[in-house]
Amino acid sequence: MEISRPMGFLPWIALAVVAFAAVVADSFYLPGVAPADFQNKDPLPVKVNKLTSIKTQLPYSYYSLPFCRPDTIVDSAENLGEVLRGDRIENSPYVFEMREPQMCKIVCKISLNDKEAKDLKEKIEDEYRVNMILDNLPLVVPIKRLAQDSAYVYQHGFHIGVKGQYSGSKDENHFIHNHLSFLVKYHKDTELDVARIVGFEVKPYSVKHEYEGDWNGKKTRLSTCDPHAKRSVMNSDSPQEVEANKDIIFTYDVEFQDSEIKWASRWDTYLLMADDQIHWFSIVNSLMIVLFLSGMVAMIMLRTLYRDISNYNQLETQEEAQEETGWKLVHGDVFRPPASSDLLCVYVGTGVQFFGMLLVTMMFAVLGFLSPSNRGGLMTAMLLLWVFMGSFAGYSSARLYKMFKGSEWKKITLRTAFTFPGTVFAIFFVLNTLIWGEKSSGAVPFTTMFALVLLWFGISVPLVFVGSYLGFKKPAIEDPVKTNKIPRQIPEQAWYMNPLFSILIGGILPFGAVFIELFFILTSIWLHQFYYIFGFLFLVFIILIVTCAEITIVLCYFQLCSEDYLWWWRSYLTSGSSALYLFLYATFYFFTKLEITKPVSGILYFGYMLIASYSFFVLTGTIGFFACFLFTRLIYSSVKID
Repeated sequence: MEISRPMGFLPWIALAVVAFAAVVADSFYLPGVAPADFQNKDPLPVKVNKLTSIKTQLPYSYYSLPFCRPDTIVDSAENLGEVLRGDRIENSPYVFEMREPQMCKIVCKISLNDKEAKDLKEKIEDEYRVNMILDNLPLVVPIKRLAQDSAYVYQHGFHIGVKGQYSGSKDENHFIHNHLSFLVKYHKDTELDVARIVGFEVKPYSVKHEYEGDWNGKKTRLSTCDPHAKRSVMNSDSPQEVEANKDIIFTYDVEFQDSEIKWASRWDTYLLMADDQIHWFSIVNSLMIVLFLSGMVAMIMLRTLYRDISNYNQLETQEEAQEETGWKLVHGDVFRPPASSDLLCVYVGTGVQFFGMLLVTMMFAVLGFLSPSNRGGLMTAMLLLWVFMGSFAGYSSARLYKMFKGSEWKKITLRTAFTFPGTVFAIFFVLNTLIWGEKSSGAVPFTTMFALVLLWFGISVPLVFVGSYLGFKKPAIEDPVKTNKIPRQIPEQAWYMNPLFSILIGGILPFGAVFIELFFILTSIWLHQFYYIFGFLFLVFIILIVTCAEITIVLCYFQLCSEDYLWWWRSYLTSGSSALYLFLYATFYFFTKLEITKPVSGILYFGYMLIASYSFFVLTGTIGFFACFLFTRLIYSSVKID
């Protein structure tokens, strides 16, 4: 009897996957909000968001610095994800009129005291950026690419100021960007004579404004830029230095530009990645390697196993049966419950919860439901899905617990509901205390913290109990072979079958499948760049599942062949060890790509990456465990055992 050869199908599978990648790779999303139509002279209020820095990773409220303020500051309503991200959206004194250009409009004049000057200098030193929003579009600074003539990359927000030296001086001074040259792009509806905003850009300048006579508020006529004389700010040749007890005059221009970009695709320019070609080729390369490796593994496993099962089933004489070696020998011990089986049930249940959350989130993202215009939408969706997936966690852990002959299902339910979330919440609480100590807007308020605890205790925990109750009511999963009363002695293992060695080797391949995408994800989180290639991410997630499953099955097979039947925990740890490589890569990324200098910021980075690695461990470990669980049940139910 011939075994099917998977290699013949591999080129077709590879082709199908690459074709799917080509379809989903582009940023696809639904607009998320209804378009706003503006007529001539309609007011366009500009909102301000948090101040951000890639050097400190600590966001601050816009009005924590001495900027011009409106008469009353109004906070915008924020969703759960926005609050957790540290967004603080407020109104601003910048109000435009649709298609009404303004030149050198005065916002206000501010005189700095010693503390304000010191704060401004610190923020300029840490390269903080100002983030603004117009009609739900974030403000960007277009930066020309060096290699290409017409291409631009877009930087989130503009720097508060710059450090520099006067010619002939060696002293470093701090200069503030006090003149903003805005460009609002709009798409006009010729029939209705209304327009929709499709772009919001700025060029910041530092200008030491001068005026003659007395200060007359916003009606003062400046000599450095004058709308009457058509004199605009074109450069920062005479910049405004940050000094105590010195006046700073804030001004802005606004221009309006008709654009061919339609409202529905206005985010496209923001979401174009700077190095999209590298991204594409890297992913395809990773995909092909893993795909062909998977084919090779599948072929070896199918051929070897088929031969083994045929041989075992053809053993006729008692002498041959006594001489049998390999994985069939341990059939009486392979389904013996492992040490710390309760903890394994807890982690498997948590992994199922995490897997469900990620799968549903990514499907929503690939279908375009998580629009980039809905700030914090991704985080809110993930949190809510995590909470509602609690029933799956309870069900999985209870089913496994009953298979291990456990009887105290309430105890296992409580541990499933509290072990992983409790650990993550403890780390998060410590990090939040540190952020709060720095007086950053990134600190989660008490009310939000209370809402998180309410979601956990009020919805997640009861759902885990419901799942556990249903899981424990089901009949226990029957083992395909009987377990011996006396455990068999495990023979001495070769050095390469050492548990620690095989576990560490097993984590390399799953990590290798995701590390290219990991670079882009870390860059979007820590360097504040747009990331919206969920199609690629979904593909990488599928690759990760396949790789975790296959590497665990291969190593589990080798382990059983060497008559070592302690596979339960090892199957979980084999693929789960990829989390160790993820944390090591995050450490490498910290020292090579980030310029974080503050100790608090470093603790925040490693704290959040620890949470991410712990989550990755739970996810990959569970995938590996279930793959091995199904594999062992399949092979031991395929052989005739007396």
